[in-house]
Amino acid sequence: MKKAVILIMVLTIFSKFIGFFRDVTLAYFYGASGISDAYLISLTIPTVIFGFVATGISTGYIPMYSRIEEKYGEQNSKDYTNNLLNILWALCTVIVVLGLIFTQPLVRIFASGFEGDILQLAVTFTRISIVGIYFTMTIRILSGYLNMKKYYVVPTLIGLPLNIVLILSIIASSKFDLVLMLAIGNVVAIIIQFLILLFFAYRKGFKYQFIFKPKDEHIKNMLILAIPVIIGSSVNQINKLVDRTLASQISIGGISALNYANTLNLFVQGVFVVSISTVMYPLISKMASKGNMEGLKRSVSQAINGINLLVIPATVGALFFAEPIVALLFGRGAFDESDVALTASAFFFYSIGMIGYGLREVLSRAFYSLQDTRTPMINAAIAMVLNIILNFILSRYLGIGGLALATSISAIFGTLLLYISLRKKIGPFDMKQLSASFVKIAAASIIMGVSARLLYTYTLPFLGSAMGLILSILAAGVIYFALVYMMKIEDAEQIVKGIKRKLTKRS
Repeated sequence: MKKAVILIMVLTIFSKFIGFFRDVTLAYFYGASGISDAYLISLTIPTVIFGFVATGISTGYIPMYSRIEEKYGEQNSKDYTNNLLNILWALCTVIVVLGLIFTQPLVRIFASGFEGDILQLAVTFTRISIVGIYFTMTIRILSGYLNMKKYYVVPTLIGLPLNIVLILSIIASSKFDLVLMLAIGNVVAIIIQFLILLFFAYRKGFKYQFIFKPKDEHIKNMLILAIPVIIGSSVNQINKLVDRTLASQISIGGISALNYANTLNLFVQGVFVVSISTVMYPLISKMASKGNMEGLKRSVSQAINGINLLVIPATVGALFFAEPIVALLFGRGAFDESDVALTASAFFFYSIGMIGYGLREVLSRAFYSLQDTRTPMINAAIAMVLNIILNFILSRYLGIGGLALATSISAIFGTLLLYISLRKKIGPFDMKQLSASFVKIAAASIIMGVSARLLYTYTLPFLGSAMGLILSILAAGVIYFALVYMMKIEDAEQIVKGIKRKLTKRS
């Protein structure tokens, strides 16, 4: 498991770096403006309309695939995959038609602050981008299929061609003064992703067949798993809807600032959390199907420790360096000082909830592997209510930052609820070991953050902001890993031992 996690982490860093460059390109040419707001809303609407369905279906797909393969054989699981794809394409057709008819009311719901040309531009963008849900849904299923085949490389790197095409479309739209190329480029990028995944899925034994049996027993059983996930995911999308709507009312460029800040937050999630959960989920799904509860608890504990080891220092680093990081990555071109301040405020408050987002992903996957999707749904609903209440309260005092802080607080609260529920369901974890590791990691992270900030302050007059920040981050990494090794944190020790074994073998 650990080798696969490290491989995915390395690949994800490469892919996320290109994703960063995409957002940096958008910020350079369009800043935090009405055009960038309209573009981002056009991407948000299809995600909210169908994203929660995609999440629920793809989450329910993996444990059901494992169960069918275990009981009936591989061919039955492939037939189930084809049947599911055909049913989803039929559903997509209905959603696309309705979306094209009611585009303007949809945009007004998602961005009530839009008026005039920005409103019309957002409507046009959305009518183009909504077509992409056919391919987005298929990408989710084919990625799940390849993960079940323990072929993680392509699903992990699939963001690479997407982001390259998006970067080219952003540059071309500005150079030729044709903003519609933003939305067209998005659809083209998704289609390319789909074709690449389809090619590799065929290489791993997938063959498309027209099977359309909506009443199939396996589809019904999967829906039993998926519907609570869909409801739970729709809760997250409602949160996103409220965030974007309030952001459009707070300031022009508010939606863009939230997006850029969330991109930085999602980089941490994508590199560390998704890498761990991607490998863990098929593994614990098979353990659950065989009744191996001890193995499942051990794997979940390892995942929690791994996320703490990587996400807590990232959180501390973001809190200490929010504004310099935003300025370094985005502060050029049309992205001015006010945009930097707005985005840095959101990033600072988003970073508070990083550990909540990370552990919530792992704990939710544990429930899904046990075919309990109801508990995460209920917890997500409770967290949603808290988030919406806090959105209205905190945005009055902190503006865009208040929206991010509300999201962080609700994520941490929801994670605590999930942990309590999981402990009740499968019994106690090794809480003593988890708590001891958490305290050590937190202490090492705080020492790292203070040391790095002092170094940055000292070197700023000599090196400037960019070089001072890079030097401070490098020093922070050395300090942190030295501290966790000295503190004898289990996962850190295992990583060092693994590196030593590799070096010994090579020598």
